Amino acid sequence: MAREKSWSQLTAEHFDKAGLERKAERMDDCADTLVFKSTPEGLKLYQAWFCKVRLCPMCNWRRSLKIAHHNKRIVEAINERFNVRWLFLTLTVKNTDGEGLPEALKAMFKGFNRLTKYKAFKTSVKGYFRALEVTRNRDLESESFGTYHPHFHVLLCVSPSYFTRNYIKQSEWTSLWKKAMKLDYTPIVHVEKVKPKEQLDDLKTDENEFKKAIKEQKAILEVSKYPVKDTDVIKGNKVTDENVETVLALDNALAYKRLFPRRTGCLKRKAHNGRNAVVNRKEKQSARPNPWLGWPGACILF
Repeated sequence: MAREKSWSQLTAEHFDKAGLERKAERMDDCADTLVFKSTPEGLKLYQAWFCKVRLCPMCNWRRSLKIAHHNKRIVEAINERFNVRWLFLTLTVKNTDGEGLPEALKAMFKGFNRLTKYKAFKTSVKGYFRALEVTRNRDLESESFGTYHPHFHVLLCVSPSYFTRNYIKQSEWTSLWKKAMKLDYTPIVHVEKVKPKEQLDDLKTDENEFKKAIKEQKAILEVSKYPVKDTDVIKGNKVTDENVETVLALDNALAYKRLFPRRTGCLKRKAHNGRNAVVNRKEKQSARPNPWLGWPGACILF
């Protein structure tokens, strides 16, 4: 946590130089005050103040742990109740400069929505987790130096019959994504089978223990992490013009974007145990609890 705090302060300095003083001030004060409460299980965080700035390393670290924990619980519940298989799909587009990044992201979100409405997708896929990631090319010898590479990581839930009756080859995934994005070039698409454990050990709050506990489910981490790694935003430990340029481009591109999707398809939002949840209409009729309830970034199409 100390590492995230110091990195947040460094990022705040870049925000300040970029002319984003209010966000810089909020980020610099992020997590300055933490109130813990004594419980039978030990001390637990009771109250805190976080800045919630999109590129804040402290906030993103906490959010990623929370989302990964939720996704882990969903995967375990699905594996327990249904006979399913998991696929890890990566969807990419060409690199773009900072100015064109907002439009590229907008097109990708629309393209993914089109993809999920295709018959091949709806027939084969039972549910999914989708995550956006944006990286910057910092290789000075590369032709695309300084450009940004947005892409989706998608964890797909399919039935066992997918591999015999409804199988979608990688070339077909590529064609579907190209069609959904209305591209005049062939994008790079990768898909592979994931073999998750039936039950993961209880997670601990320490990040290293967390990663160790789910080392056999790296796909869950990929779809749970925040879209931009702090090391992709800030390079080195000093304020530089290149880093400031990256901060401005990413802050503008990610502004007002719903990075974790709303539930769609045959889903319905309802109150469940005092929190917002999404429940499949058929499951509502059968009164069977839906393990995908209420978790960000999850969509089930059973």
